[in-house]
Amino acid sequence: MNGEIDFATSLHERVGLLKGVRADVWESLRTDGSITIARGARELVSGLKAMGVVTAVVSGGFTPMAEWLQAQLGLDYAFANHLLTAPPEDGLPFEHLSGRLDPAKPLVDGQQKKDILLRLAAEHAVPIEQTIAVGDGSNDLLMMHAAGMGIAFRAKEKVQREAPRRLNGESLEEVLYLFGGGEFEVHESSKP
Repeated sequence: MNGEIDFATSLHERVGLLKGVRADVWESLRTDGSITIARGARELVSGLKAMGVVTAVVSGGFTPMAEWLQAQLGLDYAFANHLLTAPPEDGLPFEHLSGRLDPAKPLVDGQQKKDILLRLAAEHAVPIEQTIAVGDGSNDLLMMHAAGMGIAFRAKEKVQREAPRRLNGESLEEVLYLFGGGEFEVHESSKP
């Protein structure tokens, strides 16, 4: 998200566009090559797990994809927005997306992402100074600023300017170098 319009408004508009789409669309996206895992994500998670780090995906996207990513990478947690489905009906003889979010579930926006980071740190007795948050959108900024180390990775321009740190290399594996040096350059934001 570029931060140009309110995240909740944008999300509800996008969800509305999904009304009538087959509920099994997620399986198609996973198998037809439409969705790929970012380069270096597997190595990053493997390296973090080897250090005993608790890992999570906290996404402003949708639960089926976040849970798939959790399973693919071996993450400890997955948080995302919950879409409602609808049963077959006239004109749509298959289970389909309703075009609505589940009102019983929290909207995973910037504030919720920050809250999840703080809650997981508390639940695992990890001082907030020892947490890390990586993101690329405006709705990641609150979480990045709350974390002990917040990193914008290949982020949008606004996020690059506002994030505590930024990495613009080719692989998420570069985040590991922040734990012990390496060949990659890290740019500290030069905000007053």
